[in-house]
Amino acid sequence: MFAKFLNLNTEKQDRILNAALKEFAKKGYQIASTNEIVKEAEISKGLLFHYFNNKKDLYLFLYDHFMEMLLEEIHAKIDWIENDIFIRYRQVAILKFGLFQKYPDAFDFIKAAYPEDADEVKVDLERRIKELLDKGYTDFFANLDYSKFKDGTNITKTMQIIFWTMEGFASQLQAKVATTPLDQMKLEEILAEMDSYSEILKNAFYK
Repeated sequence: MFAKFLNLNTEKQDRILNAALKEFAKKGYQIASTNEIVKEAEISKGLLFHYFNNKKDLYLFLYDHFMEMLLEEIHAKIDWIENDIFIRYRQVAILKFGLFQKYPDAFDFIKAAYPEDADEVKVDLERRIKELLDKGYTDFFANLDYSKFKDGTNITKTMQIIFWTMEGFASQLQAKVATTPLDQMKLEEILAEMDSYSEILKNAFYK
């Protein structure tokens, strides 16, 4: 469907993608202007719609493209042999931090996509997000070592508590990122705070 765009040279693809990411991330789907996108990308509007049929197709392509890219990086670089839940969360945090520095506009776009309520894309986004969350949850919690938990622990509810805590920490961090320059954020400080929550949870649930 997007073969014409994917056949472009990398430099031109990146110009278009980066321009679209910035515009959608900053303004949301409804207000984002394709006029601003083509101006930033230095192409004509006719050419943009030659590659993508319309604004909706461009938006959903961006979501699919960058979610696939980020998930591929996570799956390729996480040590899936490691079966301690807290070490696995730590690995993901380190990887996400590196990816955020590398693709800040992509993270801003994806973050803005979750609450997007424009009727034109809402249903398609909700379906995509649910599929990704279901798959990600299944993959992430596969092959863990539950023998470390105290005898009699309700594993399902305990894993949900750990998930809520770590996702809450991630949400808090994302809110901080929105107001703090990247060069002022230190991975060591982020990991130290994350580790402090992990220790509380370990003391509560591990033998």
